[in-house]
Amino acid sequence: MAGHSQFKNIMHRKGAADAKRSKLFAKLAREITVAAKLGLPDPKMNARLRLAIQNARAENMPKDNVDRAIKKALGNDGENYDEMRYEGYGPGGVAVVVEALTDNRNRTASAVRSYFTRAGGALGETGAVSFMFDHVGEIIYKAEAGSADAVMEAAIMAGADDVESSGENHVITVSFESFGDVAKAMEEAIGEPESAKIVWRPQNLVPVDEEKAASLLKLIDQLDDDDDVQAVYTNFEVSDEVMQKLTAA
Repeated sequence: MAGHSQFKNIMHRKGAADAKRSKLFAKLAREITVAAKLGLPDPKMNARLRLAIQNARAENMPKDNVDRAIKKALGNDGENYDEMRYEGYGPGGVAVVVEALTDNRNRTASAVRSYFTRAGGALGETGAVSFMFDHVGEIIYKAEAGSADAVMEAAIMAGADDVESSGENHVITVSFESFGDVAKAMEEAIGEPESAKIVWRPQNLVPVDEEKAASLLKLIDQLDDDDDVQAVYTNFEVSDEVMQKLTAA
């Protein structure tokens, strides 16, 4: 029986992982469609589309999915998506920024508000918490893309603001305004990045205990699970031990 239960557990986790990957592909495809619709459908002539396709490739999204997403933007019957940002406070007074692409503002706003309310938080007005974050470009390369010195030199030449290198990767920070130009220059210098996107990076972190962290992770999971939500950013900090305990399978 134990073996049978273990097999069921593995199958359940695989099913959950497959569902999560499918949802991720849908979100990536939506960004590709919006990028293609807002500019030219040629990634060479459309920086946002080029980066959206790179990020999709980094997640091993099939080429057919990418092509379908671009073709969807060319059709006249495709949905029109609005870029929305929601801001609020989660458990423990933690700041939360939610980015969404939606074809129904009322539906998305209502859903996001309900997630915050159920978590014991509150959705605020635009600008309520974003001042606690820096809106910057983040370009990530795997460690094998080059030595720390080589990446630093390429980043300086490209006009980046900062580089942090570790045994796993190189994280390059770029101003919001120069993101597209720097990303292109970095690609020409050392190749295609693992990811390149605009992020909300917290200026300071708020430490929370295990109970608050559990509520926050549940809120983030609910937001991530919403088809309209593209990204969630917070400023909470928790110990590695607590995080490992809360995320254990």
